[in-house]
Amino acid sequence: MPEDVTLNFGIVLAIVLAIVVLIVIGKSVRIVPQAQTWLVERLGRYSHSFEAGLHLLIPFVDRVRAQVDLREQVVSFPPQPVITSDNLVVSIDTVIYFQVTDPKSAVYEIANYIVGIEQLTVTTLRNVIGSMDLEQTLTSRDQINGQLRGVLDEATGRWGIRVNRVELKAIDPPASVQGSMEQQMRAERDRRAAILTAEGVKQSQILTAEGEKQASILRAEGAAQSRILEAEGEARAILQVFDAIHAGDADPKLLAYQYLQKLPEIANGTSSKLWLVPTEFTAALGAITAGLGGTAPTSPAAPADGSEAAAARRRERLSFESSGLRDPAEALAEARREAEAATADATTAGQRSGRPFDPDAARGQQPGFPAAQPPAHAAPAAPPYQSQAPAPTYQPQPPAQDDGQPPAPPAPPAP
Repeated sequence: MPEDVTLNFGIVLAIVLAIVVLIVIGKSVRIVPQAQTWLVERLGRYSHSFEAGLHLLIPFVDRVRAQVDLREQVVSFPPQPVITSDNLVVSIDTVIYFQVTDPKSAVYEIANYIVGIEQLTVTTLRNVIGSMDLEQTLTSRDQINGQLRGVLDEATGRWGIRVNRVELKAIDPPASVQGSMEQQMRAERDRRAAILTAEGVKQSQILTAEGEKQASILRAEGAAQSRILEAEGEARAILQVFDAIHAGDADPKLLAYQYLQKLPEIANGTSSKLWLVPTEFTAALGAITAGLGGTAPTSPAAPADGSEAAAARRRERLSFESSGLRDPAEALAEARREAEAATADATTAGQRSGRPFDPDAARGQQPGFPAAQPPAHAAPAAPPYQSQAPAPTYQPQPPAQDDGQPPAPPAPPAP
């Protein structure tokens, strides 16, 4: 019986000793994670620090005082009311980025470094903002951040803490001030919009005026060129008509015939109550009377052509016109050929109207120049310069009346 009691007591003692050993081993062995530092106190005083890895403690003598995180930490503080220099209360939120560089100082130099940083930030922020007005506070965030970081880094250096960055998360002015700022901003933007609109209208008017100026200049240049071209065309037409008249050797009978054609145009019109007859009309009627077989009255205004060449041409024309009549079919065919030749010559003259002056073309107009004698029953030859109008042809006339007067020559067609 006593042996059984002794055996049971030994077993219980062994179990107790095993438990104590396990507890001692559990308190002695410590594994420190990466980026942390453990502060160890021995008998109540700082002994040493455990870095990352496996460490052993003396049971019931050493103990871990604090576990300090060495990573950079971010702390956001609640909004703090701050008064500016223009007596406006603004609410400012701050964010602090800091890192523990000396774990021993962070534990033994201050009781709670987070609270210390928060209070130091609030006081420093009030000092900095108190020297600025609202406009400077809203536009000088970088300056405020720099001042806060400088003050906090200097104050927390002895705590073993390094302040890396300070940011103002929000600056909220009062609601009444926000409304005034919105109105001011709206008025500023309206002013800018009005200025831009005025600038746009100004530029538009300038461009429109420039366009109208250029268009007027171009229209004037076009009108001038058009008038010049019209004048050149009229001049060429007058020269061609003049050359054609001289080539055909027009006489007073032709001029009288032209007068008779223009008289209806002069008298035309419902408002024409009085119209004047040119002074040369009497001489023209006399030439017509003479051509029809009458006696032409003498007119002092019409100079007599006493040159021998003109008399010879008139005699030749009278002898040519006094011949017998031609066959109507032949006359019609010849008239068609002459019309086609005249059309072709007019086309060529229009294409060559830009040629320089040819003195040979005007020799026939010089006084005393012998004219070519036209053959019997043939049309007069064309002038040497092909760009002029074709020479008029003379159609045979019916025989003259038996009144003792020679038959009148036919009038050449109008140019």
